[in-house]
Amino acid sequence: MSALAVVVPAFNEGESLREFHARLAAVLDKLDLSSEVLYVDDGSRDDTWTVMCALRESDPRVATLKLSRNFGKELALTAGLDHVDADAVIVIDADLQDPPELIPEFVRGWREGYDVVYGTRSTRAGESRLKKLTAGAFYRVMERLSATPVPRDTGDFRLLSRRALDAMKRLRERQRFMKGLFAWVGYRQKAVVYDRDARFAGSSKFNYWRLWNFALEGITSFSTAPLKIATYVGVFTAMLAFVFGLVVFARALIYGDPVRGYPSLLLVVLFLGGVQLMALGLIGEYLGRLYLEAKQRPLYLIEEHHGPQANDRGGSGP
Repeated sequence: MSALAVVVPAFNEGESLREFHARLAAVLDKLDLSSEVLYVDDGSRDDTWTVMCALRESDPRVATLKLSRNFGKELALTAGLDHVDADAVIVIDADLQDPPELIPEFVRGWREGYDVVYGTRSTRAGESRLKKLTAGAFYRVMERLSATPVPRDTGDFRLLSRRALDAMKRLRERQRFMKGLFAWVGYRQKAVVYDRDARFAGSSKFNYWRLWNFALEGITSFSTAPLKIATYVGVFTAMLAFVFGLVVFARALIYGDPVRGYPSLLLVVLFLGGVQLMALGLIGEYLGRLYLEAKQRPLYLIEEHHGPQANDRGGSGP
């Protein structure tokens, strides 16, 4: 019988985990697949880990993995994928915005021969108009800038076949944008459109500052277009400055050179300084990523790992 693993990264999701697992278990009970659920605690500060351990005691399919601190969702998800061994893997969040009841449709796509079956949101309940607007803008900017097509309005909720999972395990960069990596591996991919629900409990862990940094991470991880844009802006600005210089020189020859023009001079200096700082900032973003990659630190560290009805073991990630 084929095996299915479900990876659930969680950070401070103690309020929703029991309801999530009840719905997930009901779905898994109806599948003609052997299944395992791996809950990954990304350094939660509430009772998330306690709830995970209770779920493991009550359901023999549950395994738990606790990271040594909060490494962020991308690395928690990576840790989960590193610690499952199955014919297919489902990735889903614990906040119940993505319905576990959609898993059978993902499995059908996999059995039809698709290596990646991902959920595309048609609606996003419980989110502000600004959040929807900025999310839509992000995906469209990524579509324009990235050489790797990243599906619009698509999160981490998806199924990976065994060979797609093996490909993901080979990607070990430290600065990770998982949505881009899922698209980068290629293979046959299929979208499943669904309505995204509001959170069952709690609040989103992504404020607008974190979302901005997340967007910056995605763009700089999968595109060098910002560097090219900085170059084009620099060339265009230099051309404008050259033309303006010719105009000033011609006026001085024709009308003389009275002591005037301080406001325009200040404006030009500030504009050029701003463009230079912007270009340096973009270069710094890419250099910072090279610096972090050069350190070769582990992606994550594990405090506890309990397999389904197995002994405890600990260690560090690769």
